[in-house]
Amino acid sequence: MSNDEPTRVVHEDDLQWYETDRGSFGNRRRLLGLATGATKLGCSLYELPPGRRSFPYHWHAANEEAIYVLEGEGMLRLAGRETPLRKGCYATLPPGEEGAHQVLNTGTSPLRYLCLSTMLEPEVAFYPDSEKLSVFVGGAPGTLDAAMTTVPSHAECDFWEGEE
Repeated sequence: MSNDEPTRVVHEDDLQWYETDRGSFGNRRRLLGLATGATKLGCSLYELPPGRRSFPYHWHAANEEAIYVLEGEGMLRLAGRETPLRKGCYATLPPGEEGAHQVLNTGTSPLRYLCLSTMLEPEVAFYPDSEKLSVFVGGAPGTLDAAMTTVPSHAECDFWEGEE
């Protein structure tokens, strides 16, 4: 095996954290799938501090996700309903509106969970609360090389605009 080939087994302690800190949103994430060279199945370890939310409430047009709670307590907002989360909970997040989701830490300690996903691209994610959408190309959402553009979901232009 050359030094350029990914290792298929990693330990979380050997991977760097990627952090998000924006208003009520905040998390740390380790990219487990990327570190092992996975191309069709993504897996990230998340730590969500008390009182924080993972990402804006959203759903994916193409990718299916699942979460498995390792430690802590929280709430899963899924398709408009809130469901308590605790160690051992597993949830699937299908593509489409029925899979709209957001994770919140309602406990007093970090909420640690695995998030697994298919890695289809291009992808479109919809954000019902803020009425916007994001388009991902060149990589699935969550990958480091994906190009993302976000626009209001009601924005429209004629297909031929700017082409003449």
